[in-house]
Amino acid sequence: MSENDFIIVDEEETNKEDNRQDTGREEEKKEVTTSDHSEKDDDGYERICFICHRPESVTGKMVELPNNIAVCPDCMQRSFDMMNNSSMDLSSMMNIPGVHFMNLSDLENMQPKAQKIKKKKKEPKEFKQLDIKKIPAPHKIKARLDEYIVGQEYAKKAISVAVYNHYKRVATGTMDEIEIEKSNMLMIGPTGCGKTYLVKTLAKLLDVPLAITDATSLTEAGYIGDDIESVVSKLLAAADNDVERAEQGIIFIDEIDKIAKKKTSSQRDVSGESVQQGMLKLLEGSEVEVPVGANSKNAMVPLTTVNTKNILFICGGAFPDLEDIIKERLQKKTSMGFNAELKDTVEHDEELLSKVTIEDLRKFGMIPEFLGRLPIVFTLKGLDKEMLVKILKEPKNAILKQYQKLLALDEVKLEFDDSALEAIAEKAMEKDTGARALRAIIEEFMLDIMYEIPKDDNIGEVTITRAYIEGTGGPVIQLRGQAVPRLDG
Repeated sequence: MSENDFIIVDEEETNKEDNRQDTGREEEKKEVTTSDHSEKDDDGYERICFICHRPESVTGKMVELPNNIAVCPDCMQRSFDMMNNSSMDLSSMMNIPGVHFMNLSDLENMQPKAQKIKKKKKEPKEFKQLDIKKIPAPHKIKARLDEYIVGQEYAKKAISVAVYNHYKRVATGTMDEIEIEKSNMLMIGPTGCGKTYLVKTLAKLLDVPLAITDATSLTEAGYIGDDIESVVSKLLAAADNDVERAEQGIIFIDEIDKIAKKKTSSQRDVSGESVQQGMLKLLEGSEVEVPVGANSKNAMVPLTTVNTKNILFICGGAFPDLEDIIKERLQKKTSMGFNAELKDTVEHDEELLSKVTIEDLRKFGMIPEFLGRLPIVFTLKGLDKEMLVKILKEPKNAILKQYQKLLALDEVKLEFDDSALEAIAEKAMEKDTGARALRAIIEEFMLDIMYEIPKDDNIGEVTITRAYIEGTGGPVIQLRGQAVPRLDG
């Protein structure tokens, strides 16, 4: 009897211990589930892949494993591929003595805490619905462009009319069974004359999605570089992945002269003529499969179809050696007889680029099929000294106004003499990079002023002179409550 009594006591004790362990496990499970729920409820953070440490916004939806382990689809796929392609039989390893497969529950104390990144808050862009009655007339578009861009009268007029006609075409569709063709544009002008700035300002005024891309990165499909469709995927991203909105946008392809045919090339021209041929259907209007949220197509990125029929394409380029081709064509004409033009007039013609023809562009290396899909060709003038001075002070966001605003925050008034502006323009002309040179020159001589002025609270006004620009003198500084003595000459 006594032995049986001891056995009963042992059984009761083991049952109690088992119950305690079970309750402990249940409590642990509850803690795990509550932590899981708290993670799911926490919308402010995104998870990171346990293997490659990339965030969920980059990889896509994570695969959840036990013990709060999150693995991205790419790493999960690689793991499966390695297991499938390996010659080792995992089932045979179970019988090998000394080999034990790891249990995920053993990793509880070993694994680091799950990492998270705070999500960026994206505010949805508000787009206005395109209404034909609200499309501004060409003269209104040009008047708004005049506020920001100096000179280039013909270019502003041409782009205003082309854009107005394009959006009338988009808003109305077909009228009386007459289909209006698309008015794609080709802008030709030297560097720094305002090609990109003109398009940026235009898109801001019309409130339409705009994608600006370089043709230099484009290559034929299958080669290293961006596919031709990547220009449309950038527009889709600019329209917040709204396909309908993107189909009414503007694509500006800069450096279009860099995809000209190579004149002496025995190899395949994957970044020249083949890119032009690949863009033909895009310019004319076709349905293109575009990756959403990425520039390149791969298996993990969803694709959507965008129709480029109503997308306005504007191409721009400097075409550096085009002037020589125009000179060669003009000088072939005879210079003998009455009313004949002398060859010297061609050499010193400042508006030589405006005399460009389609034949000149073909000689440059653009294929005729590509040029045929860009019916509107216009040129921008190179900037002279007078235009550079106007660019410094007249536009709404002129460079001088920007610096005046910066110093106004320190309660200091900044003034520029007319002779100083001329000196800046002369230095910019020497650099021969257009309006881009102005910013570099001003940054150089404004460095000391921007550094020294916050030191002294008594400075009230600074006047930049020609002597300071040329390095032979300094700026005129006026203290607060004092007048600068002037010498009457």
